[in-house]
Amino acid sequence: MSQPAAADSRYAWTRLFVVLLLMTIGSGAMYMIAVVLPAVQAEFGVARADAALPYTLMMVGFGLGGIAMGKLADRFGVMPVVLMGASGLGAGFITAGMAGNLTAFALAHGVLLGALGCAATFAPLVADTSLWFVRRRGIAVAVCASGNYLAGAVWPPIVQHFVEVAGWRHTYVGMGVFSAITMALLALLLRGRPPALAAAPTGKADTIVPSTRPFGLSMGHAQTLLCIAGVSCCVAMAMPQVHIVAYCGDLGYGAARGAQMLSLMLAAGIVSRLVSGFICDRIGGLRTLLLGSVLQGVALLLFLPFDGLASLYMISALFGLFQGGIVPSYAIIVREHFPPAEAGARVGTVLMATLFGMALGGWMSGKVFDLTGSYHAAFINGIGWNLLNLTITLTLLAKLRGVRQRARGAVGIG
Repeated sequence: MSQPAAADSRYAWTRLFVVLLLMTIGSGAMYMIAVVLPAVQAEFGVARADAALPYTLMMVGFGLGGIAMGKLADRFGVMPVVLMGASGLGAGFITAGMAGNLTAFALAHGVLLGALGCAATFAPLVADTSLWFVRRRGIAVAVCASGNYLAGAVWPPIVQHFVEVAGWRHTYVGMGVFSAITMALLALLLRGRPPALAAAPTGKADTIVPSTRPFGLSMGHAQTLLCIAGVSCCVAMAMPQVHIVAYCGDLGYGAARGAQMLSLMLAAGIVSRLVSGFICDRIGGLRTLLLGSVLQGVALLLFLPFDGLASLYMISALFGLFQGGIVPSYAIIVREHFPPAEAGARVGTVLMATLFGMALGGWMSGKVFDLTGSYHAAFINGIGWNLLNLTITLTLLAKLRGVRQRARGAVGIG
């Protein structure tokens, strides 16, 4: 491949397909731990919150690593970063599969699978994709980010099958070999620098011109609010995604049913992300985030009164449909309101916050379960965090409206 002269080109769409495959493979570790959580808890003889610790450390490493990987991608391009990710995932899966205790298992997830592995295949790829598109930026970022949910739809039933047939340790080793080889080959197709870095953005192309005063705030203040919003929405999001398998086991439906629900949830999330991408191209990232936040809160409320098998399948699908567009919206918001030359680092920072929220939410839900003996209070906790996200989003929309009103007034005076 050679670098195209313009955004939205055939090359950009071909590159997007490669990125989708990379993210689908690279995000597999996020969902493997949810499937093997009951088996790991049983083998190591630990509490539910302790068994969720590897997931928490992986998501923390995922988020912190995303900032570093984003900065590396801004400087050297995305291909070397993805090659690093292939090595990290390969080593991480194999090390975790051979771990002799929970501490070693958790560290393999936090350092190798999270910071060096998954981190290379999320924020850098989302940021890079946003720089290759203008007219179809929303749907392109949605397709890219769908790889994260496509992984959730594809891997849980596959992992569950191999865990039952060969055990979770052999499954981890096999996943390590597969990830290292396939990702290294795909990474070689990502040569070329984004056209958005070759020329300044213009008002004719962008519906919103990036600014050094996003929402009328300093860039640091604006990014801090986005990070808090990212943490809060994903603490809420983590409750069903991390614990649905264990929840189904506690209700007597079995881990296999829970794995199917997780797969259904994330398959519906793919549809949600694509639809949200089309919506985002029309109403912008911030309004799309608001829509997703409201709908996610509705889905969480539905988990409280309904715990029948058929109901849980339906609510899992609705949860995926309602919240799938939330995380990609942050990348669009950053691309719309911040300078493009800083896209990798700033998208990495905001997405780090969402991943920290997933990590916190995964652990917190387990802790609430250990304290109360049920997941009812954990769902209520998630709803509270979702309300915080909704409040921040409405605040940013109000500030953006004020900026536009002042700009119109200045033009009228002039």
